[in-house]
Amino acid sequence: MLDVNLLRTNLDMVAANVAGKKTIIDKNYFIALENKRKSLQVKMEELQAQRNNFSKQIGNLKSKGENVDKLLHEVNLIAGDLKQAQVDFDNLQLELSNWLYSIPNILDESVPVGTDETNNIEVRKFGTPRNFSFDIKDHVELGFDLNKSIDFETAAKISGARFVILRNKIAKLHRALAQFMLDTHVQEHGYTEMYVPYLVNAKAALGTGNLPKFEDDLFKTVRNNENMYLIPTAEIPLTNIVADCILKENDLPLKFVAHTPCFRSEAGSYGRDTKGMIRMHQFDKVEMVQIVKPEDSFATLEKMTQHAENILKKLNLPYRVIVLCSGDTGFSSAKTYDIEVWLPSQNTYREISSCSNMTNYQTRRIQARYKNANGKNELVHSLNGSGLAVGRTLIAIIENYQNEDGSITIPEVLVPYVGFDKIS
Repeated sequence: MLDVNLLRTNLDMVAANVAGKKTIIDKNYFIALENKRKSLQVKMEELQAQRNNFSKQIGNLKSKGENVDKLLHEVNLIAGDLKQAQVDFDNLQLELSNWLYSIPNILDESVPVGTDETNNIEVRKFGTPRNFSFDIKDHVELGFDLNKSIDFETAAKISGARFVILRNKIAKLHRALAQFMLDTHVQEHGYTEMYVPYLVNAKAALGTGNLPKFEDDLFKTVRNNENMYLIPTAEIPLTNIVADCILKENDLPLKFVAHTPCFRSEAGSYGRDTKGMIRMHQFDKVEMVQIVKPEDSFATLEKMTQHAENILKKLNLPYRVIVLCSGDTGFSSAKTYDIEVWLPSQNTYREISSCSNMTNYQTRRIQARYKNANGKNELVHSLNGSGLAVGRTLIAIIENYQNEDGSITIPEVLVPYVGFDKIS
């Protein structure tokens, strides 16, 4: 959520900035709301002054034993007007807040200008895609040939499309990947492992920017007449750990990591990646979240991206890092790096991680602050990144490490986690 004072003082700048995210600010609407707010504030101040003046007169008259009924009647009328003005002011503030929720975070000046993913800029690459001496298969065919170790048909019978059942050694590899990722982030990158709820309330989802804009992408249930949402990412519970907190400066940075299932309705994605495990309603992810001082957030974004990259380097999977252009940067993000892993069957790179600096956009919503060196409470900055999407990492291993006989070689770093070096 943007600081309303930023719009009051730099409306044209904000409007021009978020236009890069294809968001058009109705400046006339905001100006009309502001004029109404100012008018109501003046009205309330005048009514309060009148009430105070009459109260003093009443006190003086009472001390002289004079009748004050007429003045009391005037005070009652003012009290009624003041109460109504306060109701009108509160309603206007609610309308303003709801409107602010629809405005995305402003883009950092380092974000390249562009309309869509074709304008994203490659930052660096790691590894060289393997040259196969045989006809390659995709993960769907490979998994089916391995005794239906990747089974979409049975999952569809139980839950419908975009679900999967993993069996035997493929299931164990999937579990081992999450463990390997957690161990790396905790032992080498200094994160604290967390176990978090998979269901969150509306306040938590609102705090990270998932509500109200992306409600259609969430799976919702009702508990005790309260809307609850299955998490689309552990970013929601991890970030909300610091909601309504005033942190100490020496507590920062806070570095959280969690492995959770993620649930997404994939609204608007019908027809995209309908085959295989690329786009699922349920998938696992290891998520990193950092809470930092404002001046440290962009340096932290670089480090967090490297933490995600380190997983792929250890697995020796070719990948590239791209910086998203303005038109492809997410709603709550000021700047985002995507990491894309090489998938041989598609002969291209596909997203496996997204690392974003949300600056104080989320923390203003959840009121997460710290006491700075001057003793003043200041909003912290929040960042999040996939470290990594487990299912897509599994796909990348299966396809990049496939052999001519249909077997899958296990990356050396994972052998101690699974206890075997090949799936056949």
